[in-house]
Amino acid sequence: MKIGIDSYCYHRFFGEVYPQQRPPPRAMSMEDFLKRAKALQVDGVSLESCFFPEFSSQYLGELKAVLDSCQFERVFAWGHPDGLEGGTNEAAYAEMIRSLKHAQAIGAKVMRVVGSSLAFRHQPHAPQIERLIRMFKKAIEAAEEVGIRLAVENHIDFTADEILGLLEGVNSPWLGLNFDTGNFLRLLDDPIKGMRKLAKYVYATHIKDLKPRKGVSADEWFFFSCTPVGDGLVDNQQLAELLHQVHYQGFLAVEIDFLHPDYQDNEDAAVEKSVIELRRIAGKFN
Repeated sequence: MKIGIDSYCYHRFFGEVYPQQRPPPRAMSMEDFLKRAKALQVDGVSLESCFFPEFSSQYLGELKAVLDSCQFERVFAWGHPDGLEGGTNEAAYAEMIRSLKHAQAIGAKVMRVVGSSLAFRHQPHAPQIERLIRMFKKAIEAAEEVGIRLAVENHIDFTADEILGLLEGVNSPWLGLNFDTGNFLRLLDDPIKGMRKLAKYVYATHIKDLKPRKGVSADEWFFFSCTPVGDGLVDNQQLAELLHQVHYQGFLAVEIDFLHPDYQDNEDAAVEKSVIELRRIAGKFN
């Protein structure tokens, strides 16, 4: 079992600051992130495409060289924040298909994709899933051509049963799941029960831990805010065990989106603590 970090942990430092957050003390580049990941001695990184400064052949080649020198496994993460918008955004679909070449250029074998998001969770789900099945049935042809598996994320949009319906509807080894361990909880859908249904489809992960916040409405997505792995409500140990049982080949990638205020805007310390806990969890299977 391997461990890694998703670059979204540092979204404030990459320039995406939520209205409820303070600006960071400094900016971060992709190179800064990779240097920090290397210092933490992780096995892999998930790189959010929204934070790439450019997609020129030269830049992607240089980035691949750094990733290779660090011996990082890698996931190219496309679709933040709303992805295919429940299957309604054809322009986003075209961008997703183009992004397969970007993923290929940096040497990724898996590309995280987003079908919907919390922005569409109150719209009827069945029509969204039907549209997404049609889109992904087309997309897997392009994915297979370049040898990159797509991993759709549960993005605070669909329950585990709905995700299962989407994957079974496409029914291809070229579409699996980026299992976010916190986002099911935000829908009050038990992640353990979800993993039991979905583990065999998992190609990538976002390992979150969450706890509630006082003074925030329970219907706000960040009511359950991120903690370091091991400090919150999510049983990531059991989730990892379920992945181990199906011989999961990817890495456990810590992700932090809205850090709980108890941690005083110190994402880097939360990441480091999470890596230590994930290393302990992974060690049980190595």
